Amino acid sequence: MPKSATSTSIAAIICTIMIATVLIVGNNPNSTVQGKTNENEKLQFNSDGKYKIVQFNDMQDDEDIDPRTVELMETVLDDKEPDLAILNGDMTNGDMETTEEVKQAIDNIAQPMEERGVKWAVTFGNHDEDHTDKTGLDEEDLLEIYMSYEHNVNKPEGKDITGTGNANLVIKNSQNNRAAFNVWLFDSGRYAPEEIANQDFEGYQTWDWIREDQVQWYVETSEKLEQTTGQKVPSLAFMHIPLPEFEYMWYASPYQGTEESHERAVDKHQISGEKNECVCTGPFNSGLFAAMLERGDVEGVFSGHDHINTYMGDYYGIKLGYAGSAGFGAYGLGGEENNRLRGARVFSLDENEKDIVVDSEMVFAEDYGIH
Repeated sequence: MPKSATSTSIAAIICTIMIATVLIVGNNPNSTVQGKTNENEKLQFNSDGKYKIVQFNDMQDDEDIDPRTVELMETVLDDKEPDLAILNGDMTNGDMETTEEVKQAIDNIAQPMEERGVKWAVTFGNHDEDHTDKTGLDEEDLLEIYMSYEHNVNKPEGKDITGTGNANLVIKNSQNNRAAFNVWLFDSGRYAPEEIANQDFEGYQTWDWIREDQVQWYVETSEKLEQTTGQKVPSLAFMHIPLPEFEYMWYASPYQGTEESHERAVDKHQISGEKNECVCTGPFNSGLFAAMLERGDVEGVFSGHDHINTYMGDYYGIKLGYAGSAGFGAYGLGGEENNRLRGARVFSLDENEKDIVVDSEMVFAEDYGIH
């Protein structure tokens, strides 16, 4: 066989093997998903320099989702036309028994974005693994399922730090030549251990907390972004369980939980919205807020977890706020007002403004006639 024919034959064989490999991996449900659209370059300000983010929290349902939850998500997406949606924890509950039921539950909340071509990402909450002992799917497995969707922009697990899905998503400017904004995704964990140093947590709040290695990851990544871009990149941070500072801000004090102290806080921290339950955080303050304050790149930290809290304020230059609950299957206010605070939070960004996050508002199901 001539040399040129041999080379052509070998090339054809290699090409065939590569195509077969792609087809096998692409159709193997057990393969590690690398995410078709997980490149940050696909996140970019629009030609007018504007960008919009919507936050959905606590859908917290199973494969038979309350249709009003989906209706709310679809209606907000159609009305606000965001560029990015953040599903900020407790997407599902513990009622599923099988892998198929979990996948259906995830599909229920993925389709509103997928059908509209809206890019989206998730963080994990304290309930997302409630079904794990029955389904065998943990957060790493769930992340792979989320990443298998065309418009999901979560990243594959990278640096070995506490939690699943910790990531930063860089949004390029309208010219696509520099980083204009950044979105931090934190896994705030689930629950505190039963005890530490032979001491239990009776009398304390027993949710989880951001760990020291996550704080260090944030600082190192923030510094690297500044080095590569030549400036600090403004950002928003999303995590399911709120930081202790959410409570401090509401009362303008870590020690005085009174109506009088809250009245002072309203003016001091420009607080708007409602607080109808505790700031259900962990027993320790691991210093993430202090690290963000020192770095000076985070414009706001937003959580869910506490379904009937919707307030937002400015805590020493960093906005702290809730998005309430989008899920009609989760607990609400109770009684005739049970669903009054179901909703989502919308962020309007402008790359031409000094404070890029120019506005944030709650929109409620009631606004759209969804009860």
